[in-house]
Amino acid sequence: MKPLLRRILDDMAADEAVLDELVKVARSQSAEVARLPEAENRRHIQLLLSAALRATASPGEADYSTAEALGADRAAQGVPLTELLRGVQAGRTHAARVAVERARAAGVPDDVILETVLDADRYTGALEHHVVKGYHAAELQLSRTVRDARTQLLRTLLLAGHPPTPEELRRAGLHPDVRYFCVVSDVSDPAQARTLEQALLEFGGIYGLVEGRLTGLAARSPAGVALAGDVLLVVAPAAALPTLQEVHRLCTAAARLAGPGYHDLTSLAAEVALTAQPVLGGLLTTALLGSLDAANPFHRELAATALAYLDHGQRLRSTAEALHLHPNTVRYRLDRLAELTPLVLGENTGGRVLDAVRSWWALHRWLATPG
Repeated sequence: MKPLLRRILDDMAADEAVLDELVKVARSQSAEVARLPEAENRRHIQLLLSAALRATASPGEADYSTAEALGADRAAQGVPLTELLRGVQAGRTHAARVAVERARAAGVPDDVILETVLDADRYTGALEHHVVKGYHAAELQLSRTVRDARTQLLRTLLLAGHPPTPEELRRAGLHPDVRYFCVVSDVSDPAQARTLEQALLEFGGIYGLVEGRLTGLAARSPAGVALAGDVLLVVAPAAALPTLQEVHRLCTAAARLAGPGYHDLTSLAAEVALTAQPVLGGLLTTALLGSLDAANPFHRELAATALAYLDHGQRLRSTAEALHLHPNTVRYRLDRLAELTPLVLGENTGGRVLDAVRSWWALHRWLATPG
């Protein structure tokens, strides 16, 4: 580089008026950059300008750590990358214009100016690339830090530990007085979990892997969430934060019972409650169905028909249609079961709800027994 041009560029880097202009241009082109203190803008512009001039003068000694630090700082400050680049590019363009004007005024030949400007543009482009690199690296680290903190808070809320303080809840995006929908899925693969989490974030709240499953607290009912065909999702009605440990336990229990698709926890209330009493269920099954043989296909046919009868509101015709049978066939099977067992069904009980529940529980458990 010609000594005269080098001196012009060095003078530019030390010229407070030039720095003032670059700060003004950068802030005018980016509202997000302008929200930062002006001294912060000035500090980074001065560092970037000096780095660009050093790189232009000594290509083999280019140092891009300053550019990466600028990107990292802006990520931490919450400045969107597009806004950051708008400010950087505006300052870059204005600095080149000032350099050309001063070089021409000093009598530097145009071919020397052009060569130098092209070199400078190449290095300032590299600086911009490193700004982006530093931004993304910091953004990823911040994302991991925030995600880890939210997941840990979620585990504390839903499993065990000291209750989070109101401030900790607010930092995670939760509010102590708001009721949240506990959400439990069967998704444990991290890639699948990220996909489902993105869909659930539309409903607000926080999500993370709890006990190996993507779990969360939705701010609004996620009833309309799009699910992949094999994904299971159990959602509880909105509940206050202090009750969520018990609600989560119930959702997890329901997730073990349900198949793929969206399930309201309350629709599985009976199954969850009855499954929680395995010993009592075994005693009930023995008392009501002990005379049946699980290896006998006819006995299993009778039990399956009775269970379908209860599942269809103890309505003969609905049961027959569901099983593709004649109503008389259904009636015959129910009568035969009544002869073999003390099982209480709707036709001869007046439809007592608790008797129907006991019968359903026993049938469901007995049919789950291998033949």
